[in-house]
Amino acid sequence: MHRHLVLNLTAAALVALGAPTLAACSTPADKGASPPAPTVRSDDPGLGMTPGAPAPMPDMPGMPTTPRTPAVAAGPNAVTIDNFAFGPQTVTVKAGTTVTWTNRDEEPHTVVARDGSFHSPGLGTGATFGFTFAQPGTFSYFCSIHPFMHATVVVTP
Repeated sequence: MHRHLVLNLTAAALVALGAPTLAACSTPADKGASPPAPTVRSDDPGLGMTPGAPAPMPDMPGMPTTPRTPAVAAGPNAVTIDNFAFGPQTVTVKAGTTVTWTNRDEEPHTVVARDGSFHSPGLGTGATFGFTFAQPGTFSYFCSIHPFMHATVVVTP
């Protein structure tokens, strides 16, 4: 399957360079006729493409492979980690409530209280961490891997 692509591209390179070897290989009936243009068909099963579909982008290390959606918390007690940020920046809950963090980033993150009251393990993509806030107060937290990421949980009585 791939041999046709290589041969066609080689012929195209020779044509582009004006290689005289193509003329030497032609028969008298071919004189004056242009060589056929190279083709790459999108319906060729060897290329793994759908007929008429645009060519896929190559895989690039570090780039997301799925479309990103905006960070949306899954409820009033949920925090989403996306695009190297906690969202929402401030969550207000009543004492006794569990807040759940979900990592939607392609990179690992942690959730660490500045006062040391909670500390998540490293959270891979899709992983969650929950913590129940028993006492009222304001709890600032950050990602220990990316310390510029920070947010707050406010706990009311």
